[in-house]
Amino acid sequence: MRRSVPSARKLLSAFQYHENNCSVNLVKMQETLLVDANCTSSVCKPINTVDTYRYLCHNLLISRALSTEAAKLFKGDVNRAGPLVEYDRRIVAGELVDGDTCQVGTLRELQRLYDELVESADACKLDRYSSSDKSGRSRWLWSRFMPQSSHSPVKGLYLYGGVGTGKTMLMDLFFDQLPCNWRKKRIHFHDFMLNVHSRLQKHKGVADPLEVVAGEISDEAILLCLDEFMVNDVADALILNRLFRHLFNNGVILVATSNRAPDNLYEGGLQRDLFLPFIATLKERCVVHEIGSLVDYRKMTSAEQGFYFVGKDLSGILKQKFQELIGDETAGPQEVEVVMGRTLQVPLCANGCAYFSFEELCDKPLGAADYFGLFKNFHSLALEGVPIFGLHNRTAAYRFVTLVDVMYENRARLLCTAEGSPLELFRRVVTVSDAQHIAPRTSTRSRRNDDLDLCVDNELGFAKDRTISRLTEMNSKEYLEHHAAMLVEKQLSTGR
Repeated sequence: MRRSVPSARKLLSAFQYHENNCSVNLVKMQETLLVDANCTSSVCKPINTVDTYRYLCHNLLISRALSTEAAKLFKGDVNRAGPLVEYDRRIVAGELVDGDTCQVGTLRELQRLYDELVESADACKLDRYSSSDKSGRSRWLWSRFMPQSSHSPVKGLYLYGGVGTGKTMLMDLFFDQLPCNWRKKRIHFHDFMLNVHSRLQKHKGVADPLEVVAGEISDEAILLCLDEFMVNDVADALILNRLFRHLFNNGVILVATSNRAPDNLYEGGLQRDLFLPFIATLKERCVVHEIGSLVDYRKMTSAEQGFYFVGKDLSGILKQKFQELIGDETAGPQEVEVVMGRTLQVPLCANGCAYFSFEELCDKPLGAADYFGLFKNFHSLALEGVPIFGLHNRTAAYRFVTLVDVMYENRARLLCTAEGSPLELFRRVVTVSDAQHIAPRTSTRSRRNDDLDLCVDNELGFAKDRTISRLTEMNSKEYLEHHAAMLVEKQLSTGR
């Protein structure tokens, strides 16, 4: 009976997928019937819909009956049949637009991984209740006497593709389908690395603190889902190789999304030769899959509904909108704790909203840790004076990209004044490849016409597309409605 469960799960998944496909076809057929019923043109031909409709209903009833029988094998876990089934359900329910073939291809990879994990759940030690109670440090001490390596029998998945192709949505859909009792964790890569650095501080003095940290992480989560995997910091690059060698040895399965292919990670970075073994390990322990969609779904939202104001001397408008958000409360300065005892001075804040000038937040030596700490305390940010980016303010551009990433991850609301649209902000930032296509100076073209502020930077050049896309979505009606609903839910859960 035990061996039959995985097979039955696959059958259930297949039946439910078939059922949802029938549902989609049934809905489309009903729409066709309505169109044909209203058609009075002489070119409209009657279609034989009765047999087709009867066929669809017959198949739908059979698949429901079979999936109901198969469902008896699983103790109430019927709603978790995998990401592909859930994707179809959401399309039928109108929660998602009908996906392109690239998204469906990615979902098949996620469904394959899901099925393999379900089938090998015991071998992978995914059940949190049957896992070891040893702490990370105890595990490290034990490994000194009994060294062991236990790679997972299941390979992970590394998804990469352009901006707005739905990578985060697909990962979340996959993660939400996983059983509640599994040791799993879904976290943004920025946040994950901050957590690693914090743990390393705690285990200072140990011979190999990275092994202890890896032991703690793998005790908490065997399935690790990292969103927006990107490496642009030399300290992170040097840590990743040894950290993930320990994690994979502990049986951790990695699912990651990224804008970059593995071979392009940390491209042009300092001491990259020390990072290259990590790329080899990543490709060995994960199936690499590209999402090749050319559609940016974030830009399909109804933009220009938010609080993004283009122009100079708009401080008065921004402060007025800020005041409307905080209501009757009086704004004032506040010092907030961000991470590891560090604090951040907020110039003006009230009612969960913070007000900064661009210089105060992006021209100072702040990073992801400070921004994550900020949005643990505030749900909205008013940012005054975002400039056009170029060579002269490249460091500030990097911080702005990180700020937008952290805001997006926390679903925070942005009010800002800027010198240009999201696209215009980064027009002077290009990759090396883009720069090579810019017409070189000739004898008839003077130096005065050159853009001396052009910023040629591969990492920033790739990151800018993501930032433009996210700023566009954060300015949309849909995003702001989601933000408002999230605030209401939070107030109801806290009773405030």
